[in-house]
Amino acid sequence: MEETNVVVGNVKRPSLIEQRKQWFKEFMKPFLVVVVIYITMYMIRNNFKAAQPLLKSQLGLTTTDLGYIGFVFSIVYGFGKFIVGYLVDGKNTKKILSILLLLSSITVLCMGILFTMNNVPMGWIVVLWSLNGLFQCVGGPSCASVITQWTTRSNRGRYIGLWNASHNIGGGFAGIFAVWCATTFFKGQVAGMFIIPAIVAAIVAIITFFIGKNRPEDLGWNSSEEIFGEPVEEANIDAEHLTKWEIFKKYLLTNPYIWVLCVANVFVYIVRIGIDNWAPLYVTEHLNFSQEAAAQTIFYFEMGALIGCLAWGYISDLLKGRPALVATISTILLPIGIIGYQLGTTEFVINASLFMLGMMVFGPQLLINLSMLGFVPKKATVVSGGLLGAFAYLFGDSMAKILLAKISDPSKEGVNFFGHVLHGWNDTFIIFYISIVIIAVLLGIVALAEERRRKKVKA
Repeated sequence: MEETNVVVGNVKRPSLIEQRKQWFKEFMKPFLVVVVIYITMYMIRNNFKAAQPLLKSQLGLTTTDLGYIGFVFSIVYGFGKFIVGYLVDGKNTKKILSILLLLSSITVLCMGILFTMNNVPMGWIVVLWSLNGLFQCVGGPSCASVITQWTTRSNRGRYIGLWNASHNIGGGFAGIFAVWCATTFFKGQVAGMFIIPAIVAAIVAIITFFIGKNRPEDLGWNSSEEIFGEPVEEANIDAEHLTKWEIFKKYLLTNPYIWVLCVANVFVYIVRIGIDNWAPLYVTEHLNFSQEAAAQTIFYFEMGALIGCLAWGYISDLLKGRPALVATISTILLPIGIIGYQLGTTEFVINASLFMLGMMVFGPQLLINLSMLGFVPKKATVVSGGLLGAFAYLFGDSMAKILLAKISDPSKEGVNFFGHVLHGWNDTFIIFYISIVIIAVLLGIVALAEERRRKKVKA
């Protein structure tokens, strides 16, 4: 029987029927906010990737310098994901997102101003880019938290997939937009790739702060499960009576599948960042592509990822919540794109391969996060995403930047890997193939666990 209108305090709460009718309209406000914020965060993060050739030619940085800057960013970003995630869990993450975006934009603006000077100190570049990592570190988990508060298990996959595609849009257009800003306003100087995007990001941060609510309860409504007549999950009921530490210990620390997902995510990031971060430099140094063609590699990779995010989340919903299984399938298809990227010599083949790689690698990239949400209560969404991200950035992202930088840098001696020296761009692909095998095995373990859990629930 549907609930009739009730009075909560001095406010008349709409009936469940009315809440359900109004749900989409009200949900779209915070949903579009987190999409726009995440697009913008990547616009002032991926601009660094596109700027790498100019940072080398105009400021004299080396490939190893760029790898070191990226490494420190990853360390700060990784630790921040867990620590800051633990602090913000349970708070108004929608408003926190806007505040963090504003702080990030100020940092990137300072970095752009720094690049207008002669003899730019390496230390300041590292400090400012690390601060940018700190302010952006819980962007993803906080966005997922807002969506999780408004959705239920049966419709969450498609919305998480739609949102996750936002950083592919931001990441894909970041390089093109940054190059356009530098060419149009700064006569091709690298500073323009940071200053203009930072100003745009600050405007977005201020506007989004005032739009939408963090969860249905902030409107005086029922929870999302009650609105759609779905049972409130036992973990969410249990979490109401537990402290933050108790939730973390019970649902994350002692759950072996959480740790399997964390390790799998490390190798997903080695593949994703190893391709995404180094593609512009790879095609300029190894294939002699132009600066414009190099910037477009990010676009094709991210557009493939956009299609992947939209498809894999929806497929997971169609299969009634089997994210680990779908992620395993997409991982097995990855070598097709890797081979094209490794052997290709023309812009068409390289960009087509990057498009496919983006589409396939964002299967596990998205669905590992979705699988993680199935193991934890809503109150632990940010910290669980933070733990997953901490592993990804402390180990996967940093290895993709430092390890691959040492292998690819012609001025270095390469890396000794079990008695075999890996040196040159071609040898970076060995790391990719090894990572793909590990990802498939680990996700297969979680997929089997998901099936056992489904059978147990049915029984």
